[in-house]
Amino acid sequence: MLYSIFWFANEVIEILIYVLIAAAIFSWLEAFGVLDSRNRTVYMIGDFLDRVTTPVVAPVRRFIPPLGGIDISFIIVFLLLRALQIFLGGLYGSLITSGFH
Repeated sequence: MLYSIFWFANEVIEILIYVLIAAAIFSWLEAFGVLDSRNRTVYMIGDFLDRVTTPVVAPVRRFIPPLGGIDISFIIVFLLLRALQIFLGGLYGSLITSGFH
C-alpha cells in the first residue's frame, strides 16, 4: 500500500515535469515563429499546456519576475519538482527501513 502511494505521487510529478518541458519547448517554438498559433490545432495544444502549467508556475512567477525578458519560473519549478521526487524517495526509504509497509 505504501509503495503504491509513493509510486503514484512520483508518476504524477514525472508527468508534470514532462508537461512543463513540453510547454517550454512549445513557447520557444511559438516565440521564434516555428509554430503558428492561428492554426486551431496548435492553439488547442498551447491552450492545454498553458492551462496545465499555469497553476504550478504562477506562484513562482509572483516572486521571481522575468529576468531580462526570460521567464525562469519553468526552470525553478522543474528543480523544485525534482527535489520533491528526491525527498519522497528518501522518505519512502526511511519508512521502509523503520518497518512501515
